[in-house]
Order: sequence, then structure tokens, then C-alpha cells
Amino acid sequence: MTDAVVADRNPLLAEWSAPFGLPPFADIETWHYEPAFDEALALARQAVDAIAANPNVPSFANTIEAMELSGAELTRVASVFFNLSGSHTSQELQRIEREMAPRLARHSSETLLNQALHARIAALWETRDDLGLDAEQARVLERYHRMFTRAGAGLDEAGRTRMAEISQRLAVLGTQFSQNVLADEAGYQLLLESEADLAGLPPFLRQAAAEAASERGHPGKHVITLSRSLIEPFLQFSTRRDLREIAFNAWSARGEAEGETDNRAVIAEILALREERAKLLGFDSFAAYKLDDTMAGTPQAVRELLETVWSPAAAQARKEAEALQRLATENGDNIALAPWDWRFYAEKLRSRDHALDEAELKPYFQLENIIQAAFHTAGRLFGLSFREVEGLKLYHPDVRAFEVLDADGAHVGLFLGDYFNRSTKRSGAWMSAFRRQEKLAGNIRPIIVNVMNFAKAPKGEPALLTFDDARTLFHEFGHALHGLLSDVTYPMISGTSVSRDFVELPSQLYEHWLSEPEILTRFALHVETGEPMPAELMERVLAARNFNQGFATVEYLASALFDLDVHTREAGGAIDVAALERETLTRIGMPAEITMRHRPTHFAHVFSGDGYSAGYYSYMWSEVMDADAFTAFEETGDIFNAELARRLREAIYSAGGRQDPKEAYVAFRGALPDAGPLLKKRGFA
Repeated sequence: MTDAVVADRNPLLAEWSAPFGLPPFADIETWHYEPAFDEALALARQAVDAIAANPNVPSFANTIEAMELSGAELTRVASVFFNLSGSHTSQELQRIEREMAPRLARHSSETLLNQALHARIAALWETRDDLGLDAEQARVLERYHRMFTRAGAGLDEAGRTRMAEISQRLAVLGTQFSQNVLADEAGYQLLLESEADLAGLPPFLRQAAAEAASERGHPGKHVITLSRSLIEPFLQFSTRRDLREIAFNAWSARGEAEGETDNRAVIAEILALREERAKLLGFDSFAAYKLDDTMAGTPQAVRELLETVWSPAAAQARKEAEALQRLATENGDNIALAPWDWRFYAEKLRSRDHALDEAELKPYFQLENIIQAAFHTAGRLFGLSFREVEGLKLYHPDVRAFEVLDADGAHVGLFLGDYFNRSTKRSGAWMSAFRRQEKLAGNIRPIIVNVMNFAKAPKGEPALLTFDDARTLFHEFGHALHGLLSDVTYPMISGTSVSRDFVELPSQLYEHWLSEPEILTRFALHVETGEPMPAELMERVLAARNFNQGFATVEYLASALFDLDVHTREAGGAIDVAALERETLTRIGMPAEITMRHRPTHFAHVFSGDGYSAGYYSYMWSEVMDADAFTAFEETGDIFNAELARRLREAIYSAGGRQDPKEAYVAFRGALPDAGPLLKKRGFA
């Protein structure tokens, strides 16, 4: 079959003519992906080989810009495929993903280890001061030079061959890891068949569990899945301790059951290969290699931050555990507090001490209103407006589309919201792109998606969120704005293409506005009466914002410290993942009543790919900045201060990776922060 015929018959390769340049979702069949990848990979290889073989003297245009323009077809095909493999997958898509992972890794290695191409980039780097580059071009050249060096382009032939083998094997293992977790999540359901099984569950949770049961073939029953929006409230409210224990253990043991979905051997091999890769490049550990290209710079700098926060957080968590144990005893519950009890008694304690419970709060957090609150905040800060677009052919009926407009009415991009959980979607919440902003190939506007896992309400009823759900929505929308507001020329530095420990700043900072009375008064409206949240209730909500903060910080820090520990460990012997977990938890003195937020076998941030490997600390590193950044707004007396918002947009949200992240933060704030505001924000100072 000729290239022209493949393109003509394959909607992934044909010109996309849908509104806003959307992928032709309605026309794409699963069988289209493999031939599309075949053709796109061939075209990308031809383009890269032509750049490497160019007989002309290397220039920024014929080498770097040419690389930036190459592989457009592969980028388009991959963006559609990997977005859907995460948010609306199938067994066939998973099979294709397993087969494509090593092929894509091989293509990347063949590019990054190409000696002729590396020589051209090295020549440009050596003469960079004489090339007349502007600041953005200089940054892009620096990123290319660093990318090729870190991939092993400077190694001897044996080293390059081994680096390619490692990259391909890691791609296979990362895919296997994530598919194993998804299989465990999709395959589990706790069926609640009697009224006794529902004891303690408030109406909103019963409704969500009934909807989940109906979707899974159990009409008239109730089901708890491993989606956070179902299992966490179940652990909060169920008075059936035996069922809480069953549900919690299933949640905690994802990826750990013996059999096809066991991730322990997968993790062991990943850790060994990552260490080998780092040693080939001359680093002491994988963490040292990974952190060499971040704001933190070294494992020691990360450890100092995490352990600075660990001590007060652990002390607070132990006080919280004592209070929960006292409450259980006072209630006549003859138990020793266990991890599946914490949320249950914490909810009771919050109700007692702060006159708050989730059942009282949840009617004020309608999904639709929180979406509008996120849009309103972006309008106040950045002058954006959002117009819902009906009738577009998207990849699932639940997905919604909004055109994003700037203050002058100019098109900014398209935002997609995919809010509800389903068995074909991996757990968690994330932002991704079907198309990223750039100017090199024309004025390319972004198509950004937020994917959530909120519990779906019964048909005809509004979906309700917990306060944590609402915060998640704001967090991911902060990432979305980072992609939507990007204003750079080169794809290499577009949107969220920034240092891993800087990428969470725009998202975590955006969370702050949700808790502001100005936003809550306008958007926290009761689902039945339409009345705004009473001032007295709002005061209780805000007064309780640091409630259970020791628990939340400890479960996060334990995961971050485990990630750092296993990627700085001394080599030698077989890798026992369970032993490594125990080693970290014993060393830090983990309270027995709390588990890691992400136990190793389902720690997708770290093991489903290299994204957050040796980098889970990034949330706290960015939190040091976000606490300081929001303080800047508070200091002006106006949380929507126009001048600060302008600087925030220019230096952070629209700048992509055009400058070093420290320089970007200083451009906004005037100086780098310390951990003081973070400790105060979490109630530890």
C-alpha cells in the first residue's frame, strides 16, 4: 500500500478538518493506529536522517528549527493515541500500546544517539555566542544540547548501544506497570447488597455507588470501586469496619497481588535499569542524574527540604492519631486505630471540633459551579472567557469542549473537560494536550484536556464534589492554563515543558483561589436551595483548612522520601521492593496508622514512566513557591491584583520553558522563596 493510499484511508494521517483542528475522533477506528504509527515513524525517521546528512554547515535553522518541524505526523498520531489509552482505553488499545512502547523508544534512541546529528548540535553549541540567537533560540539550543548529552550521545558505541537497549526495555516496563494498575482498578468492585452494608453512608455516596453499580451490571445494588471519589468517602462514612478494611486493603494492594498484574518484579527491573543508565552517564545514582536537570539540582537539596517538613508533620500526625484513638475509645469502640479507620474517625472529629462534615459541605460543591469558578478566576486574573461549544464529535459522550478567548476576543485555544470516572480510564487526575501551542509552523493554538475521576450522579441530577475534589479541579485547571496561555515559538519549550519541580507551580498556586471567600460566596451554592454557603459555615470551612494536615503531609512525604531513597540506594544484590518500602518507613519513623499515599506497586508517578521518577518531591518543591507567590497577592490586599496577575501570566503561565525556572520565578516575585510560608500554610509554624 502506498503512502498516499495509507494517508487517504487513515483519518489520523489525513488533514484534520474538524472545528478547531480537533482530531477526527468519530472517524478513528482502533485498527487505524498501527498503520498510522508505521507511516508516521517512517516519515519522522526520513526527516531526522535528512537533517543529520545535510551537507551544509550546521545552522540554527537547518538543524534546530528543522528538528522542531520534523515528526509532525508522529506527534499528531501519538497525542491522540496516548490520550485515549489513558482516558478511554480497551484491550486492543492496550495491546497496541505494549507493541508501540519499544518501537517509539527505539525511534527516540536512534534520533538522540545519531552521531552525525549530535555533531551538528555540538558544533552549534560550541559557537553559540557567534550565532546571533535571541533569548528563546538560545534556550532551545541549550535544551537540545542537554537532551542529547543526557541521552548518551557522547558515549562510545558500546555505551550508546546499551543506552538504547535500556530505553526500550524501560518503555516496555513502564507500559506494563500502568496497565497492571489499571487492570487491578478496573477489576475490583465491593458489592454492597444489603442495607446493613450501606450503614453510615450519606445520600450522595449511596447515589454515586448506585450509579457505579448500574454501570457495572448490578442495577438496584451499590458498588464501591477503587476510584478516589468513591473509596475515600466510603472510608470516611461507612460504619462497617470490616468492609472498610476490605476496601482499604484492596486500594492499598493494587499491583501487588501475585499473578499477571504483580508489579514487584517490574519495579525491581526498572530500578536496576535506571541505575545502570545513570552510571553509564557518570552519575552516582539515578536521582543524581535526574535532579541534575532540575531547580533542586541534587538529591541532598531535595532531602533537606523533605526532612525539614517531615519532623513537624510527623509530630502533628502523631498528635492527630492520639486524638482519633481517644475519640474511638470515647465512642466505645474497642479498637487500635488502623489505616482503614483514620478517615472515619477524622470525619467524626472534624464534625465535633469544627462542626463540619462532608455530607453538610458536599451540597455546596456542584461540579458545574466549580467549573465556572475555575473559569471565573481565570477571567479575573488573565482576562479569559470560556464559551461552551456544543455538537463537536469528541472521544466520549461525557467530554465537554470550551473555546477559550482572550480579553480582546482573540481565540486562545480549546479546553476539553473529561470529568467522570469509568472503567476504561486510569485513576487519578491529569492535564494533557491533543495539540500544543507554537509559532514555528504557524500560529498553532493549543487543544488542552483535563481528565478527572469524579463520581457520576444519577441521570438528571447534578454531580457533587468533595472539597478535595474541587481543589483537584482547580489544580488540574492550573495546569491547563499553563498549556493554554503558552506564548512561545518553539515546541521544545511550549506550555508545561519546564523543569519537573517547576511544573507544579502554576497548578498548586491556582488552588489558592478556591478557598477565598470571594469565590466561595459566588460559587458554593446549595444544590437544592441555590443559596450561597452561609458566612458562618464558610468560616468553619476556612478555620478547618489545616485539619488533618499532619496526616496529609505524612502520607505524601513518605511516598516522596521512598522515591528519593530507592533512586539513591547503593547498588548490589537482588531488589526486594517490599523490603525497600519497609526500610524507608522504618528509617523515617512512619506512624503505623498511616500508609504511603502511593505504595510502590501502584506508584504510577514514578514507575509508569520517567516523568516523576526521583521527582515526586516536586509537589512540595513547587509548594514552597506557590505559598510564597500567593502571599504576594495577599500582601497587596487584592487577590486579583492586576499588576501581579500580568507578571504572573508573562513570567510563569505564558513563558513555557523559555528561561531557567529560577529566573522565571524571580521575574515574577523579585526573589526566590524559602520554606517559611509553606510551613505556615500547612499549620506547622
